[in-house]
Amino acid sequence: MSGGGPGTPPYAVVIPTLGRPSLGRVLAALAAGEGPRPARIVLVDDRPPHDPDPLPVAVPTALRELVEILPGCGAGPAAARNRGWRGAPEPWIAFLDDDVVPGETWAADLAADLAAADPDVAGVQGRIAVPMPTGRRPTDWERTTAGLATARWITADMAYRRIALAAVGGFDERFPRAFREDADLALRMLGAGWALAVGERRTLHPVRPAGPWVSVRAQAGNADDVLMGRLHGPGWWARAQAPRGRLRRHAAVTAAGAAALGALAARRWRGAAAFSALWLAGTAEFAAARVRPGPRTASETGRMVVTSAVIPAAAVAHWLAGQVRHRAAGPWPCPAGAAGPPPGPANPGGAPGPSFDSDITGNSVVHD
Repeated sequence: MSGGGPGTPPYAVVIPTLGRPSLGRVLAALAAGEGPRPARIVLVDDRPPHDPDPLPVAVPTALRELVEILPGCGAGPAAARNRGWRGAPEPWIAFLDDDVVPGETWAADLAADLAAADPDVAGVQGRIAVPMPTGRRPTDWERTTAGLATARWITADMAYRRIALAAVGGFDERFPRAFREDADLALRMLGAGWALAVGERRTLHPVRPAGPWVSVRAQAGNADDVLMGRLHGPGWWARAQAPRGRLRRHAAVTAAGAAALGALAARRWRGAAAFSALWLAGTAEFAAARVRPGPRTASETGRMVVTSAVIPAAAVAHWLAGQVRHRAAGPWPCPAGAAGPPPGPANPGGAPGPSFDSDITGNSVVHD
């Protein structure tokens, strides 16, 4: 990796991490890549604060003078990223996740992306690729991860101007998971008058190993959707071009199951049978929709059947919990200095901002 030229915008790399083995792969890719080095690489240790062990990472020799390790609070990636960028004075902050693999020319391409950014551009996204298996259909989890390739403004690889982050207050730390916190930040940037762009650098996002209940745990994101509604109003889905998902269907299936149990308790056998049939039909439709595009092996089919029976109730429970947890949340105030980017030649005569030509879904995968 060579040093940057005089025209290279200074930048820092911020990586929130739980100390997963994949972190070493990220650093190895940065060390071996072509292009200007960052001014610093900030690793934010987001493990629980009481963990006495040092962060398990082997820093390549070429990066040892650049790497700083900051303690996080175990409060999630939004809080960890805030800790990282606020400790880095560089004008650009490049956020990476600890389970991606930057391309060989990532640093050179990033420098070109930043140099090409107009003054009204607050952030430049990298292009994410998710490798899929060959010789078989992808599993449900692999298809979920593949959605990252078309998600907009995800912080798996996203560079922001530090001045723009400071103007809008950074990431909202009420988002405790790697879900919606990036879409929320992007909507606030756009609402403040900044523009967002897609760059040319490329990053690989392998499918990480996950247990059989990962799809059930991911339903916690329904609480984050409640917070998005409180912050951005009921139209946030359309403005963010985010898919609505199956919450309404899940609510109907869960209601049918609850009614069946209630009828059984009241010894109303016909009602119990009718509501049970509705619950079974909804569950079967959901399971079939997940099994159909997959490899259809016995193990995958079994996981889809079992989790499809659990997911609707889990989704509704997290949505209700979000309604309670975020009942007092309101729209972000517009802080001083957040009116937008400095005046410049970009987009003369009009309000800056991109036209959305693809999904802004945020990080559709909840990382543990």
